[in-house]
Amino acid sequence: MNSSPRSIYLRQLGTIPYKAAWNLQEALLQEIVTIKLANRKRPSTQQQPTPGYLLLCNHPHVYTVGTSGLPEHLLVPALTLQQQGIPLHRTNRGGGVTYHGPGQLVIYPILDLDNFFTDLHRYLRLLEEVMIAVLQDFGLQGGRIPGLTGIWLEPTSPMHARKICAIGIRATRWVTMHGLALNVNPDLNYFRPIIPCGVSGKSLTSLENELEALQDMQVVIERLMHHFARLFGVALLSPSEAMPGYTHCAPSG
Repeated sequence: MNSSPRSIYLRQLGTIPYKAAWNLQEALLQEIVTIKLANRKRPSTQQQPTPGYLLLCNHPHVYTVGTSGLPEHLLVPALTLQQQGIPLHRTNRGGGVTYHGPGQLVIYPILDLDNFFTDLHRYLRLLEEVMIAVLQDFGLQGGRIPGLTGIWLEPTSPMHARKICAIGIRATRWVTMHGLALNVNPDLNYFRPIIPCGVSGKSLTSLENELEALQDMQVVIERLMHHFARLFGVALLSPSEAMPGYTHCAPSG
């Protein structure tokens, strides 16, 4: 990683439908890949640096199925969800079935790992470290469970381990998309129709549940921004600070 901070662009999208956020991620990823492919044909002195993005948002109620999701991980018929007005999307991220909804902070880093390190395992561990640091700011000790994804509280206790943050990513030509979902104040009942990430016999929790009080989402976002910038060694810029020649795709779909 560079010793001096690299700038990436922060976009707080607020509440946005899952498919619109997915379309935006795909557009930004393609923007970066296009620059990378063009750079291969340019002399080193004429190559354009690739931008990076950190998207923060929350989604209306939605269930998503990753590349390792199985039909039996959905405990109710898809038609039942449709009748309830809750969409179900099959996605190209890693992982199984999960839920997104109000009160959950969703983080989508769109990064060219050629600017950092070309190691997906290391990238995942660093994302986990960001979340562990955020939880520490709220007096909670998060950790990992070997063989399972996400961040857990009391991870060493089989009887009491509970998941508070889900992780699922994808990378194309070392450009990342998808990311993390931290349970801040969601209604945890929405997890009941699924086996989250294919892991049965484990409970889920949230900051609100653990701290027994509704949490200020903007405070959580500020802590996330701080630790992401610190651990990835980046400076977070607003879209208005983009360099000439960079495009900033609007959500679509």
